Order: sequence, then structure tokens, then C-alpha cells
Amino acid sequence: MPSRNHLDKIGRTKKKKWTEEAMERALIEVKSGRCTVRQAAKEFGVPKSSLGDRVSGRVTPGSRSGPAQLITSADEELLVEFSLHMSKHGFPLTKQQLVSFASSIYKRQHRRVAFSKLGQTWWLNFRKRQEKNITIQPADSVVRGRTVCVRKEAVDQFFHLLSTVVDAHGLRDKPHQIFNWNDTSFQLGRKKVMLPKSASLGYKPAPGSRDHISVLACFSAAGDDIPPFIIYSKTYPGGVCYKTQGPPNALYGWSDSGCINSDLFKKWFLKHFLVHAPKERPLLLIFDGHKSPLNLEVVESARKEDVILLCLPPHCSHILQPLDAGLFVVLKQRFASLIGDGCTTDTHFAVSKKEFSGIFKGTYQVAKEEEGVGIVREGFRKCGIYPLNHFAVNEGHFLPPHSIAATAGPSLSTAGQGVHAVGDLDTAGPSS
Repeated sequence: MPSRNHLDKIGRTKKKKWTEEAMERALIEVKSGRCTVRQAAKEFGVPKSSLGDRVSGRVTPGSRSGPAQLITSADEELLVEFSLHMSKHGFPLTKQQLVSFASSIYKRQHRRVAFSKLGQTWWLNFRKRQEKNITIQPADSVVRGRTVCVRKEAVDQFFHLLSTVVDAHGLRDKPHQIFNWNDTSFQLGRKKVMLPKSASLGYKPAPGSRDHISVLACFSAAGDDIPPFIIYSKTYPGGVCYKTQGPPNALYGWSDSGCINSDLFKKWFLKHFLVHAPKERPLLLIFDGHKSPLNLEVVESARKEDVILLCLPPHCSHILQPLDAGLFVVLKQRFASLIGDGCTTDTHFAVSKKEFSGIFKGTYQVAKEEEGVGIVREGFRKCGIYPLNHFAVNEGHFLPPHSIAATAGPSLSTAGQGVHAVGDLDTAGPSS
């Protein structure tokens, strides 16, 4: 992190008292032979040495003074425009996210340079250069705060955003182009055995030590599916049975926690969703943005492929996620019935990693049947996503404002936007 003296020095730097327009006019006069460098500098109020550098070619006309920017001005403009786009679709960037995206741009331009990410000094300089476009404001505790229940204001704003997007892209009567993805988890427990009542094994595994498998499902409002993405915890099971016995065209991955992360989301979106999605455009993809951290490559690809990414407000999955509203309940009931009623307790299923994909294939088949398709469609209807119906979410889902202890913190906001997010800035890496 840069020292305080260094930051103070940045603040004390003298601002130039001349404009690029004046420098350009002076340069024209000198090159035409009508003035000398000294005469033009005096007439147009620009430094003689700076004008001389441009006349001799040592400095390119139009270039800025000071150290070189780590990413170009054109890329900075794209970054600001990208921030505006994300805010309009429910994903307002934190400082940490913006710096991460800028770091991705820098790394793409300087592939041989090893570093973690751009630092605090870069952020300060960027913020100063873009002060007309971005600002730091307290987080909106109503819309993006870490509250413990559903807020009516958040839901209202989401439906307003959804209505705007659907109307702007002509999707009101195109259910096959409106998608929701969501994930559900399967905790794999140990098989139960019969023991005398007094017997004890002397050891009881902690819940966190059980194998954890996530299934990412994606369906359209018409009931069409993208093949599931099965994510194992820690490592894949041995052998290839976990792939060959699973649902047709399913995608497989793993993470330490068995949950979706930024790399897995990129893998799913670029190599799976875009491959299996319908060719009609645009497509609307609605999901919980807090579960799947976006990266620059995904957002760029989505915009190139005309896929609109729309973020759900926090803590609203049980009323706004169509798949949570019915299909996932049916899948877990079907999974439990396939392994036997005596081998399941709540969501802890007594199967191994190797057995999971084969059993889940039979489970997932329900989504292909008429009953499952109807459940998916009903989930979209119950949540008010399709057909679009704000009144599908009633007052009984909300808690009164006085019951919430809201939290607030600093956030990044693009100018003119009213949706913010809480976030901190990591400060490792290059600093200008």
C-alpha cells in the first residue's frame, strides 16, 4: 500500500493551467512558420518546454503529462460504460469488483507481467479522472444492504427493472427466451446401520465434513432446460462413472466447497449455456448475482451474444427464484425415493460420490416429463417472472421496516444510478 506521504504528494501536484486546445493551436502556428516556439508559447499561454517537446517529436501531441496509465483511456471509458451497464441490470460494482475488472484488462494487455491486481493509487487516480461519471456513496441499506428478510422496496425495484428490460427487448410473449438458473445442494451422509440400542461408534462426523455436491439447473419459462451442471466438493470421485452414468450432456466441475465460484460460472456460461441455449436472441438470464461472482470475460461474452444478465435482489430466492418455488423440492423428493426412505434424513442423503450421478440421472428425468415441465412453468408464474406480474408477490412475504437492523457501508455508484453495493478494496499490486 502506498505511503501517506506519497498520497499527500499526489494531492499537492500542481494542476496545469493550459488546455490541450491552446497547445494544439500553438503547435499549428509554429509548424506553419508564423511564430517561433517562444512567441507561440507566450501568445497561447502554454509552457515553452512542453511546446518544444511536441514540435521536436519527443512528446506525441495530445498525450497527457505524468506517469503512463496502466490501462488506456479508451479502456477506461469502456470500463465506466460497463459499470453503467451493470448498474442498470442490478449488478452495481463495488470498488473491489471494478479494480478486479480493471486488473483483468491490464493482465490481458501485459500477459508477461506477473502481479496480483491494481492497487489503491491506481484507484485514486482513476476516481479523479472519472469524477464526473462515478462517485462513492453510502450503501443503500434498503436495496442492497445485508438485511435479514425481504424488503418490499427491493422487490418493487426488481420488478420495475424486469419490466423495463422485458419491454425494451420485446420479451413479453417469448417464454422460451427467458431463463432462470439456480443451484441446490445435496449433503451426502453415511449409510445407516442397525445396532443394539446401547452400542456407540464413539465418533460422529461433523456436518461440514460430509461430501457436498451442488447441482446448477437452468430452465426457461417455457419449461425447456439447459443440461445440469454437477459440482463436486474437493475432488472428482474415482473412475469415469460419475460422467458416463449421469444425465445426458451434463457438465461436471469441482471446487473446494462444492459450490459455484467465478471460474466455474465462467465455464458454465461460455462452454455450456451458450452451447445449449436457443439461437433466438436476445436471451434474458435471471439469477442470484451474489452466488456467482461475475468476471469481465463472462459479461463481455454476454453482451456480444446478446444475453441480458439480470440480478435478483438479496434474500429473495424463496419468492423470486422460479426453480426454488417448486422444481427443487420435487427433485429432492424424487432423489430420496430412489435411494430409499430409510436412507435419508432431511437433505442428507446416504449415497457416495460415485453413486450420485447415476441416481441423479433418474431424478432429473422428472424435469423432462410433462409433470416437471408444468412445475417449472408454474414456478415462473408463482414468482411473477412470466407472465410478468408484480402482484404475484403479496404483502405476506414482507416484514415491517422496524423489524430490520440495516447495515450500511461505502459503495461505488455510477453517476445517476440509485443501486449500490457494499465492498472493500484490496490494495496489493501495481499502484499507478
